[in-house]
Amino acid sequence: LVTQVDLRRQQISQIVEEVQRVVHHLTAEISLQDLRFQAVPYSDTYNGNIKVLAPCQFLVTVPVKGLVGYREAREQRWRYYTLRGTRLPCPLQDPEGLRQWLEAEQFMKSQWQWHEADVNIEGDIVPAKVLQVFRKLVENAIGTRQLSGERIEKSTRAQKLGCCETSTCQVELELVPTVEIPTVWPNRRKSSPCLGSWPSRQRVECIKSFGFALLACSNYHWQQSFLQAEQVLLDQLDEDGGCRRKCFQALRQMKEDVWCPGKRPVITSHHLQTVLFWTCEKYPHPKEWQVFSKAFLRLVRKLHKCVSQHFLKHYFVRKSNLLQHASSGELDTVAQKLALFLKNPQIGLP
Repeated sequence: LVTQVDLRRQQISQIVEEVQRVVHHLTAEISLQDLRFQAVPYSDTYNGNIKVLAPCQFLVTVPVKGLVGYREAREQRWRYYTLRGTRLPCPLQDPEGLRQWLEAEQFMKSQWQWHEADVNIEGDIVPAKVLQVFRKLVENAIGTRQLSGERIEKSTRAQKLGCCETSTCQVELELVPTVEIPTVWPNRRKSSPCLGSWPSRQRVECIKSFGFALLACSNYHWQQSFLQAEQVLLDQLDEDGGCRRKCFQALRQMKEDVWCPGKRPVITSHHLQTVLFWTCEKYPHPKEWQVFSKAFLRLVRKLHKCVSQHFLKHYFVRKSNLLQHASSGELDTVAQKLALFLKNPQIGLP
């Protein structure tokens, strides 16, 4: 398993290298067409805009420009509009969990383009409208001469915006316009990651300083994302010399090879990462992460419980269930495989 983990790391690094080159060229072309979108930077080290959900499934956050100085909405109001411009007899449903409205007036400075009808309805910057504009830009950019040498094409799946052919596999890219909100932590979080002794209070303050982001991936509501904060937690897992990272890597490898393989798995690396965070909070002491076999099985049991119950709380937004929209049948299949492993947990362990 250790060899498989090392091999996976090398393969993913190569795939990310190829994907980010294509994504940079694609988004640079998009930025030339529409100044509201930034090019995803190319990085020789970690690229915070590219999240590997599975070996052939990447989330790419594309930053927007022209929205500066975010503040929480001062008052609630009802919305009666539709995406087509008609009026509703009853107001739209209020956002829940990770989702929220976004008004242009919530920014101290906003470029006039964000007030245009192609993305704005009654003062709201509407994610579905932003995504509609962005999709057309992606299609145009893929067809330009500058990208003719790149191995990328429009995805046939509605929620995906591109497929990139790498030297090892075809990668599905979900390119999502993203409003980055640095240094601000959402005030309406019902709880924060400081309920126990992990992470430390100093780490919590560091995490909050990275702020959050809003992703355009639904019709009316923007989805809150904490990718940078989560990465800080991942990067500093084993400062006390524990085996948390090794357990996470083994869990991910078993998930990809045995429990939930495939190009579009119902359980992604982000789900496993969340399971890890909850387990670290429940078992915060270094001595609980010294013996790999015990710590690894603890993670597997937590994963089995979440998958069996179809319930996994987001680590920062605790009223949000990350498995709410997942296929029940696929989750049950994964739960059965995990149960079989737990009956004979020596299989595949290093």
